[in-house]
Amino acid sequence: MGSGQLVAVFGAYGHTGRFVVAELAARGYVPVPSGRNAQALQELAGEHGLEPRVATVEDAASLDRALAGTVAVINCAGPFATTTGPVIEAALRAKIPYLDVAAELEANLDTFAHYRDRAREAGAVIVPAMAFFGGLGDLLATAAMGDWTAADEAHIAYALSSWRPTAGTRLSGAVSRERRGDVRLRYSGGQWERRTDAPPTLQWTFPEPMGVRDVIGEFTMADVVTVPQHLSIPDVTTYMTTEAVRDVAAPHTPAPVAADEDGRSDQTFLVDAVVRSGGVERRATAGGQDIYAVTAPLVVEALERVLTGRTKSAGVASAGEIFDAPDFLHALAPYIALDLPPQNA
Repeated sequence: MGSGQLVAVFGAYGHTGRFVVAELAARGYVPVPSGRNAQALQELAGEHGLEPRVATVEDAASLDRALAGTVAVINCAGPFATTTGPVIEAALRAKIPYLDVAAELEANLDTFAHYRDRAREAGAVIVPAMAFFGGLGDLLATAAMGDWTAADEAHIAYALSSWRPTAGTRLSGAVSRERRGDVRLRYSGGQWERRTDAPPTLQWTFPEPMGVRDVIGEFTMADVVTVPQHLSIPDVTTYMTTEAVRDVAAPHTPAPVAADEDGRSDQTFLVDAVVRSGGVERRATAGGQDIYAVTAPLVVEALERVLTGRTKSAGVASAGEIFDAPDFLHALAPYIALDLPPQNA
């Protein structure tokens, strides 16, 4: 457990950031809330008895002050296209690990492209997309692979009972759309394709009792960035149930509302990861409640493993690359229900 170690949380007062602060405190760490909004920081710090540190990505010295004395930083502040670079640079200067919860494809691609060599040379640890999108799907796909060293295809399908987006989700989505223009991204044949056609509507057979559901195919999420970084799979595709896509696309869908004492909404999810090789299929699934809330145990479990040396690599690494995927997933048992294939099956 944390034993009072200081961990900086940039964007701590955001919807996901608040869950991360609570999870850190529950595990014995001392969160150091940071971000540009001084009033929001003061309110959050007052609720938890913490020391707020105002910092902005435009002011490197303020980021250095925010990270002073901390053992790691978790970046929860979107849009990540703006925040990842400056916060990673500050972490490298402070010589501490960096983790984020970015679901923006472009921001994640930038992190791998711009920092892989520098981080490896410095022996630094940078874990992007350590969240529901990017981290969980990557861990499930890695667990499904088992002893396979390569596969032909990976498919990760999401079933959300609803998707009430946070303000951060909406802002990050707008930034991604602005960067991409009128194209969508697909990973096929070992490379990125820029497509201008509409993504297909398909059917996906989820494990019972959910069964067959309509999904938007090629609904490209952060997992399509993280999985090919370390698994030899030339075709990686993600899918989302049509109802959830309608929710997140509608301009007036309300933000999530707390439905229990932990602040979680009543949203439920199922993530179904399937890898195929030579006509053989392996599957790993996870279900739970509230995609934003479950991000907190994901990223804090990752932090704890980094700080205690339970990692398989350094540099910029996705979840399945740096951690023992089945072991990590089983550690999340209080938060998610799992169905994993037997190892080396």
